[in-house]
Amino acid sequence: MNYSPSFTLFAQHGWADTHHKINTLAHQLAPNETIITPDLGWLKTWWKIEPLIQQVEQIAQHQLQQFPQQSWRIIGHSMGGLIWLEVLTRHPQWWSKIHSLILIASPVGGADLAYFLDIGQWGISIAQDLAKNRCSLAEKIAQSIPTLSIAGDIDHGSDGTILVSSTQFNYAHWQTVPISHPRLKNHPDLIPIIHQFWGNPTVNAFKPTFPKQIREQLQFIPNIMNAHPRDLKRATPYCSFPEGLILWRWKHPFSQLEHLFLTDSQHNCLYGGFLPWGNSQGLEACLTEIQKQFDGERA
Repeated sequence: MNYSPSFTLFAQHGWADTHHKINTLAHQLAPNETIITPDLGWLKTWWKIEPLIQQVEQIAQHQLQQFPQQSWRIIGHSMGGLIWLEVLTRHPQWWSKIHSLILIASPVGGADLAYFLDIGQWGISIAQDLAKNRCSLAEKIAQSIPTLSIAGDIDHGSDGTILVSSTQFNYAHWQTVPISHPRLKNHPDLIPIIHQFWGNPTVNAFKPTFPKQIREQLQFIPNIMNAHPRDLKRATPYCSFPEGLILWRWKHPFSQLEHLFLTDSQHNCLYGGFLPWGNSQGLEACLTEIQKQFDGERA
C-alpha cells in the first residue's frame, strides 16, 4: 500500500552552513513525510539575509501551489529560524496551515556575536541582520502558531555562540539542552523533544508577572543587546525593586560598554544587556523612568 505524506516539513539551516546536517535531522524526525531543506549556499549566508528570505519564500510558495491542502511543520536552526520569522511575518495568510514552528538556537532577540563581527557598524556581511531584535515578530506569530524555542546552554548562559536569553520570547514554549550551537543542528537528543511537542502543540499562555514587566522595559531601552550573565559578578547594585529584584550596572573597563543585569531574590540573573558603543545616550533617563514606574529605590 502506498503511503501519502500527511505534512510538509521545512527544515532550514543557518549562517555559515549548508543543508546537509539539518537534512539528516529532518529525515530522522519524519522519514515518510515531504521534507524540504533548502540549501542557501555557505558563502551567500555571509552576505545579506534579504535574498535568503526571498529564496525560502519562493520555495514555500511553490510548495503551497503544488500541495495546497498539506499542513506545514517548520524547523529553523540559528539564522534559519530568523528567516522563517521574516517569511511568516510577510504571509500571515499561511499561519492557519502551520502545525508548529520550532526554533533551534535562533537569536530572536539579536545575536551579540553579530555586533562584535561588525563592531564599527559599517554594514559588514550579515552582522547587522543577525543583531536585529525580532522578539515582536516572534511574539505575534507565537500567539497563533504553536512555537517551541530550544536553546543550548553549555556555560550557564550560552551554547558557545548564541545567548540563551536571546532565544526567549513571550507565548513560546522554551527548553534548554546542554548542547553546543553547531551540534544542535542535528543532535539526536532533539528528536524526542520535537516529537513530544508535535504530539501536543499549544500556544503558551503569557502571564505578565512583575519580573517579566521590568525585564521587558529593560529590553525596550533603545539599541540594548543581550549580554552573557557571566559578568554579573562584576556589577554593583544600582536599584532595588519589590519582590527582591535588583538592577545591577557594570561598565567594561576597556570597552566602556554599559551593562545592565536584573536578578531575582535568589540572585538568579533574569536579564542581561549591554549598550553598544555610541548608544548609551538617554540611558539615565530610561533607568529613572523604570525606577519610578516600578517603585524602585536607588542603592
